[in-house]
Amino acid sequence: MDITVLLFLTSGLFLGWALGANDAANVFGTAVGSQMIRFSTAALICGTFVILGAVIGGSGPAHTLGKLGAINALPGAFMAALSAALAVYLMTKASIPVSTSHAIVGGIVGWNLFSGTATDTDSFVIIASTWVICPILSAIIAMGLYKIVKWAMRRANLHLLRSDAYTRIGLILAGAFGSYSLGANNISNVMGVFVTSSPFKDFSIGDMVTITSVQQLFLIGAIAIAIGVFTYSKRVMLTVGRELEPLSPVAAWVVVMAHSIVLFIFASQGIEQFLISYGLPTIPLVPVSSSQAVIGAILGIAILNGGRSIRWRLLGRIGMGWALTPVIAGVICFIGLFFLQNVFDQKVYDKTAYALSTPSGKIAFPASPAPLGEKAGP
Repeated sequence: MDITVLLFLTSGLFLGWALGANDAANVFGTAVGSQMIRFSTAALICGTFVILGAVIGGSGPAHTLGKLGAINALPGAFMAALSAALAVYLMTKASIPVSTSHAIVGGIVGWNLFSGTATDTDSFVIIASTWVICPILSAIIAMGLYKIVKWAMRRANLHLLRSDAYTRIGLILAGAFGSYSLGANNISNVMGVFVTSSPFKDFSIGDMVTITSVQQLFLIGAIAIAIGVFTYSKRVMLTVGRELEPLSPVAAWVVVMAHSIVLFIFASQGIEQFLISYGLPTIPLVPVSSSQAVIGAILGIAILNGGRSIRWRLLGRIGMGWALTPVIAGVICFIGLFFLQNVFDQKVYDKTAYALSTPSGKIAFPASPAPLGEKAGP
């Protein structure tokens, strides 16, 4: 493979690392923050299951993200991913759990603006609507789960030590599920912009297994996420797990499960096909914000408990980070594309011709402008 191609892919790997550094907090932050699981154990489980989720179940959300703006040149994909990674990295440095979903959407829209490509309004509305639906749905699921678990624990009347052991096992299993869901849902944020211009070729192992170019992209992106988990996620884990709302171990388990269920719902092609088979409305396969899911779950439990211990100033700081992330990514992408094209002489997009259809179904082209000083038409 050309060294230039590898160089352009590094921005996707950087974004994967940033996602692992930031979004692992959403899977294991409450468990580590409540001191039920050691960070090293959490990182190992998270890294392993993120890779499995990305390779096995990551194709669905990538399709919707690709419709938002099909970046058709590798240098353009490089800059979109790099701008998203830089936005997430800046927020991670500030210990703010933000969304790579917001960041990559900002990067793609920045590329669309620079290249003159139309942003798919329907896809944008679907993705943006999940930014509202995701935390609300997560809060509702968390509130229901929390009531069920508390009722079950009262009925079981477990000894304190046994209850503690079961909670640790539950947190590990929930974290594994959450990591798989994170990989399946958010790998499209990391490598989705490279799908159209993928440098890889499909190859087969014997006659049984074929590894597609997209799966190869997702594999290297998932490995980058795992590295981010191991190297830089602890600070954000502690922000989520301790500072926003102090959580009991049981509440920590509920938060992880609610977050994981929401991410899985928006990534599962199996659920989509099940709903289609019964003629029911489908759930859009989009990369949703794991940060919003986990914070929505925390707030849901906090509301059940009266909401008195919520740190509203920190919550406002996190909300500001969510709002600024796509803007920062879009601005960085636009400026970066200008330098790539005009300073480094890189082709950051292929021109796309657009034609509008008339009601009769014929293609309508704009009339050629009349020469200067002449009237256009009779």
